[in-house]
Amino acid sequence: MKKKIILYFVLIIFLIIFLVPVYVLMVTSLKGFEEVSLASMWNLPKGLNFQSFISAFDKLKGNFLNSLYLTIPATVISALLGSWNGYILSKWKFRGSDIIFTLILFGMFIPYQSILIPLVLVLRSIGLYGSIPGLIVTHVIYGIPIVTLIFRNYYAGVQDEIVEASKIDGSNIFGTYFHIMLRIAIPAFVVAIVWQFTSIWNEYLFAYVLTHNPRVQPITVALANLAGSEYVEWNVQMAGALIITIPPLLIYIFLGRYFIKGLLAGSVKG
Repeated sequence: MKKKIILYFVLIIFLIIFLVPVYVLMVTSLKGFEEVSLASMWNLPKGLNFQSFISAFDKLKGNFLNSLYLTIPATVISALLGSWNGYILSKWKFRGSDIIFTLILFGMFIPYQSILIPLVLVLRSIGLYGSIPGLIVTHVIYGIPIVTLIFRNYYAGVQDEIVEASKIDGSNIFGTYFHIMLRIAIPAFVVAIVWQFTSIWNEYLFAYVLTHNPRVQPITVALANLAGSEYVEWNVQMAGALIITIPPLLIYIFLGRYFIKGLLAGSVKG
């Protein structure tokens, strides 16, 4: 009993430490600019002031849409490609497939910073530098290793007899994928979509380096640009930070339980 009490006490302490920045973020975003200061950052606002949210949204709405235009296609495309890769590498193995899988996984460990210069040169050569399609291509390629791993682990747990039965019925490699494997991979798709959506939405380095035009910059870059050169409207900045969390938060609210189930399924299969 004492161990449980100590455990809960420690967990509550960690929870409080975790929630302190959230508290400061929320109370600052509800204050007027005249109330914002280091001395009063712990104080509750004198009244509910939503002007900072209106101002932040007015400044970020275009970039908010840019992030949606970037994140949704990149997430869907990378999930579909990873699903196909995982299917081939788990159920249609060929000579050298394990080597190819290892090389694909190696992409997970390549730091962003190490490939920025060649990435910029490649995107310029194909006319995609400084555009949302260029960012989509970048995130799809960088997302393939992790989603391939997710789907390969998931498909490895599917009985080989299902694939063999499909072959006997005359189904080819594409038919088996579209009619059988794709339909039973919903948990893996949830994991891949949640992971990719959150990663792409919150990413800053590629978004900053690969977009020089403010009109096509994602919301993470626009949020950083809210800081003025002479002073920072911290209430507007905090309100913008809360606005930027809405899409990932909604994803976790609606898909969170399926994400955990799919993640556990992928961890014990294969």
